Amino acid sequence: MKILVINGPNLNMLGIREPAIYGGRTYADLCALIQRKADELGVDVTLFQSNSEGELVTRIQQAYGREDAIVINPAAYTHTSVAILDALKAVGLPAAEVHISDVTKRESFRQISYAGMACQRHYIGMGFEGYLKAMEDLAEQYRSSNG
Repeated sequence: MKILVINGPNLNMLGIREPAIYGGRTYADLCALIQRKADELGVDVTLFQSNSEGELVTRIQQAYGREDAIVINPAAYTHTSVAILDALKAVGLPAAEVHISDVTKRESFRQISYAGMACQRHYIGMGFEGYLKAMEDLAEQYRSSNG
């Protein structure tokens, strides 16, 4: 199984950006944690981060025929990007939405998730653990449907 983990804008600034909300661990820490989980699950993982909406859309499109599932934290684009929603719908891969913070308890503009409309699973406010749970559940779903 191949899982694509996509992170949107400013997540490369983890550890620096608003540590009271996002904690003190860095993006490198997150990547290492995800890789360890992939190894534990016996799946291949590709990590991708961009601050550009177009690059995120292109990478989602490239997943078609290449990866089996997507874990996505679109960050600020969660609340604005119909393009990311459309890309996720176009590739039709099982997808899980992750947010480190609990966006349901934050500003009113964060209450809509366009990308989430194309995701079967949602891991909100679980910190880095949300990524790991998303990977576990997608791997289990893949194994169940592929014998």
